[in-house]
Amino acid sequence: MKYLCKWLFVILIMGSASTASASLPVSAMENGVPSLAPMLKKAVPAVVNISTTSTVRMQQNPLFRDPFFRKFFNLPPGDQQQQQQEQKRQALGSGVIIDAEKGLVVTNNHVIQNADEITVKLQDGRQLEGKLVGSDPESDVAVVRIKADDLTELPIGDSDKLQVGDFVVAIGNPFGLNQTVTSGIVSALGRTGLGIEGYEDFIQTDASINPGNSGGALINLKGELVGINTAILAPSGGNVGIGFSIPINMVRQITEQLVAHGSVKRGRLGVYVQDLTPKLAKAFGIDKEHGAVVSQVVPNSPAEQAGLKEGDVITELDGKAVTGAAQLRNDVGLMRVGKSVKLTVMRDGKKMIVDAVLEAREQQVMKGGDLNDALEGATFAPVPEELKQQGVDSGVYVKSVEEGSTAWNNELRAKDVVTSVNRQRVTSPDRFRQLVSGASQLLFSVQRGQRVFFLAIR
Repeated sequence: MKYLCKWLFVILIMGSASTASASLPVSAMENGVPSLAPMLKKAVPAVVNISTTSTVRMQQNPLFRDPFFRKFFNLPPGDQQQQQQEQKRQALGSGVIIDAEKGLVVTNNHVIQNADEITVKLQDGRQLEGKLVGSDPESDVAVVRIKADDLTELPIGDSDKLQVGDFVVAIGNPFGLNQTVTSGIVSALGRTGLGIEGYEDFIQTDASINPGNSGGALINLKGELVGINTAILAPSGGNVGIGFSIPINMVRQITEQLVAHGSVKRGRLGVYVQDLTPKLAKAFGIDKEHGAVVSQVVPNSPAEQAGLKEGDVITELDGKAVTGAAQLRNDVGLMRVGKSVKLTVMRDGKKMIVDAVLEAREQQVMKGGDLNDALEGATFAPVPEELKQQGVDSGVYVKSVEEGSTAWNNELRAKDVVTSVNRQRVTSPDRFRQLVSGASQLLFSVQRGQRVFFLAIR
C-alpha cells in the first residue's frame, strides 16, 4: 500500500503538470524520486541578496536651533548637532540577474529606495558593489548594475501564457536567509486595486513569500523567470499563502526604459475609464462582455484629438483585447511617449477604429522641503487618475515620505491626499504651493484610504 500511494503521487504530479502551461522538466526525476533540484541548480545562482545602507534624518527639537539654549547647555555647534540627527539604516531584499554579460540585476524599487550604498551578494559568496541604473516607484521596479565575471542569468519566460493552477517556485532571501526556495501554484492573475503600487497587474501565488523576498524570482517549472516577487498580504507580518509578483512581461517593458533612460517616460491617452459591466453593455446596446467605458475625455488630449467621446467602449488596444479599465491604464502607461496606438471602439452599437498618438504625461512633483521646512522629506504630486476615478476630485497626493524626516514625524504618509490647508480647499498642486509656502502654521485635512482627519503640521 505504501508503494502504491507513492506511485499514485508521482502519477498525479506528472499528470497535473502535463496539463498546465508550465510542464515539469524532463529531469524532474532524481535518484528515482520526483525533484525540482536539477532545474533549481541552474536557476538559484541567478538570484542574489541585496543589502542597502541609507541615511535617515531625524527630527530636531526646535530648541536646538536656539543659540542661547545651546550655549546654556554647552551643546556642540549647529553643524555637529545636525550630524547627530542623522542615522544609518540597513535593509535587505533580493534581486534577479537578467543579463549576465551587462551585469544587470532587477529588483523592487522599495528595496533600494533612498539607498546610499547597495551591496549585491551572489550565491558563491562574492559581494559586489551595486550601482543604480534606474528605478520606477509607480511599478516598484528598479535595475542595478554589478561588475563581475561568470554570472548566471535567468531565462525570461512569457507571463501572458500563465494560467491559474500552473506550478511556480519562488526564490529569494526571506528574513536575510540566503537562497530559500518555496513552491506553489498561480492562485490568480491580473490582480489590481490593491493599493500597493500605482500600476498593478499582479500574479497571485500561494508559494511562501516573506519579508526579504522582495525583488526575488518567481519561476515556472522550466526554470524561466515569469515574475518578480514584490508584496504579501500578511496582517500578522508573515506568510499566509497570498503573495504577489509583478509579471515579467511588464517588468521587461519597464527595464528596457530604465536601462535606456534611467526612468520611465509614460504615455498619456487622456481618458477616464471604467469597467464594462453587463448592465452597461445592455444600456449601450453592445454584445461585448469585457472592455473599458470612456466616462470622460480630457480636453486637448490625444483622446479628444483622435475623436473619442464619452460613452465609447474601448474593446481592443493594438489588436489586444481590453478586459477592463485597469488593464487599459496599465497597457497605455507602459507605452512610450509618441507611440501611435490603434483603438477598437464600440459606439452606438457600431465598431470603429480610432488612431491616437500618446503624449507625455504631466509631471508636477514637488519637494516638501522646498515649500516649507515642516514638510521636509515628503514629495507631492497631482492626484493619480485611479484615485480620481474613485471620487477623489481635488487635493494633492503625497507621493513619498522619507522615514524619520520632519514630514514623517508630523505623521504624513505616502499615498495620503491633502484636501485642504488651513481650511482652504486644495484645488491643484499650484494652489497647494501657494497655501503652504512661507506659512508658520499648517493645518491639513488628509484623506487616507477611507479615513478623513486633520493633521497639525509643525
